[in-house]
Amino acid sequence: MNAAHILPLLPFLIPLTGAAMALAAWRRLPAQRVISLAASALALAVSIILLARVRGHGIQTLPLGDWPAPFGIILTVDLLAAIMTLMAALMGLCVNIYSLGGLDRDRETAGFHPLYQMLLAGVSGSFLTGDLFTLYVMFEVMLISSFALIALGAGRRQTGGAIKYVALNLFSSVLFLMSTGLLYRITGTLNMAQLAVTLGEGSASGAATILSLVFMVAFGIKAALFPVFFWLPDSYHTLPVPVSAIFAGLLTKVGVYALIRMFTLVFVQDPGLTHSLLLTVAGLTMVTGVLGAAAHMEVRRILSFHIISQVGYMVMGLGLYTPLALAGSVFYLFHHIIVKTNLFLVSGLIYRLGGSFALAELGGMLRRSPGAAVLFLIPALSLAGLPPLSGFMAKFLLIKAGLDAGRPFIVVVSLAVGLLTLFSMTKIWSEVFWKGAPVSAAGPVLANPMPKSWRSLALWLPCLLLSALTISIGVGSEWAFGLAQDTARQLLDRQEYIDAVLGRD
Repeated sequence: MNAAHILPLLPFLIPLTGAAMALAAWRRLPAQRVISLAASALALAVSIILLARVRGHGIQTLPLGDWPAPFGIILTVDLLAAIMTLMAALMGLCVNIYSLGGLDRDRETAGFHPLYQMLLAGVSGSFLTGDLFTLYVMFEVMLISSFALIALGAGRRQTGGAIKYVALNLFSSVLFLMSTGLLYRITGTLNMAQLAVTLGEGSASGAATILSLVFMVAFGIKAALFPVFFWLPDSYHTLPVPVSAIFAGLLTKVGVYALIRMFTLVFVQDPGLTHSLLLTVAGLTMVTGVLGAAAHMEVRRILSFHIISQVGYMVMGLGLYTPLALAGSVFYLFHHIIVKTNLFLVSGLIYRLGGSFALAELGGMLRRSPGAAVLFLIPALSLAGLPPLSGFMAKFLLIKAGLDAGRPFIVVVSLAVGLLTLFSMTKIWSEVFWKGAPVSAAGPVLANPMPKSWRSLALWLPCLLLSALTISIGVGSEWAFGLAQDTARQLLDRQEYIDAVLGRD
């Protein structure tokens, strides 16, 4: 078995091995840091190679244990899976670096690094799998490790958010497992390619449509769609900055990925019902999320509500279900992962400089730290969709797709939400950077054994890198749009996926 053959397994295997090695180095924190950083860097390198291979040679598959599809577990990496795996690895490395300066020693020594690598393994495994049961297992790996990360050093406020997070996600898991069992009962398979074939032949189409709605709810909870999103803003703003950043960047996107995968490959029998419902939910998600952001006056609560709002844009493209709309969803996915992770990391810089996340207690940072102001402004304006940043192209693609599809109402909603997003970002800018500094403004003291110069480098470097990526995707959007177009074309060509998995010529 050569290296190219096992390439689809490596983005999952590397962080899993890193978690085991970091656990073995339990009492040696410097060793855990080195292991975690090395695993994240290696996973990123492998993910870049994997995307290049999928782009050049087509969909990559790997049957585990040499069991042929659809009988065994088969890893399947198309362009969407490769892009998401790369984004997971990139955010994993950036947040890992940030944690070296932005996480207190007590949480680090309590198991942060093994749990962090296990979380990344679950996220990558969700993107790589080609069957529903393994997807369920990877969701549970994510849930367990994410709950443990929430619980590290949890106080009363953090525990309350954790309970809501776990309760809703456990309910989602129960729905997922139940609907997976019923789908197996009526089709005899859980392999996604075989499901596409079986349901495409009209077998149990009525029951499949009903089950698709259950899957929609299960994945909708994971993605924080309307009306089951309230767990997110109640939990993310209570977490340590590195943990909230990786959660904000990746976890809801796993739910969006699952929706795109299932409703472009498996559940396409009745798009007049399923995709129209997704489009309606997308609009409601945009509106409720942005209104929540506009109503709050705490940096990470505003950013958390914007996660909800922006997920609506991603699902909007799936609901429109046209090549341009799906390309817009894919573009929006990788744009938002970068921007939202960066905004949460920059919020940590704001906290370091001002000692609070509450807007009323902040101010004067434009004079105190012009660098932090610039690093906030780049992702904030991109999130609002201003040119020439990445968010402008992402929103433009979806708006054009909505107009081309004859759906002016969702276009109007998306434009209005964009204006309110700009209002929310302007509110943060005005309160944190533009107004005068409070008399008592002082940064917090964080118990971290690293030298001060290294802590500063660890905090600033990931923000600089992600801001540069935001600019490069916006200014050089042609290559990113081309990749998104190719991904959308592949998603709509179900036969290519089916042939790659089932070995048909």
